[in-house]
Amino acid sequence: MSKTIAKDTPLGELTFRRYEKPNLKGRDLVRKLCLSIGLLQPGDSRDVVVDVLYTMLKERKELNSEEIRERVIAFRKQKNLPVLGVASSNIRRQLKRLRDVFLIEKVINNYRVTENLSLNEIMQEKLEKLLMPAIVERVKDYFNAVDEEFKK
Repeated sequence: MSKTIAKDTPLGELTFRRYEKPNLKGRDLVRKLCLSIGLLQPGDSRDVVVDVLYTMLKERKELNSEEIRERVIAFRKQKNLPVLGVASSNIRRQLKRLRDVFLIEKVINNYRVTENLSLNEIMQEKLEKLLMPAIVERVKDYFNAVDEEFKK
């Protein structure tokens, strides 16, 4: 009889990928950032998260999800990109993903870049000091538990 285990839903996650040094501009630069931190998978054509983050960085003010959606649609049309993945529900999903990695925050019913900080400050204060240590410590717990389980 198999034992029921807890859902395999992470409490938090962070993916880092190392690419060549940045030599891109605009949307391509934001896209590479999204790839670098796991918001986008290599080869993924569903990349509306790039345009949501680009919009938030460019605007640097509080916007509600519909305002973000409208700007994303306009931007994608301007760049001759397919206007796909721009349903209100998907825009809110992408905003949630950006919130989960502390790049943006929700203030009442609006969104903004976290505390109006630079991305470098967000990386240092939120990802390096808050999210990464908690994830690393829990992974260490699993290493220790596996070591104990298979101790010789």
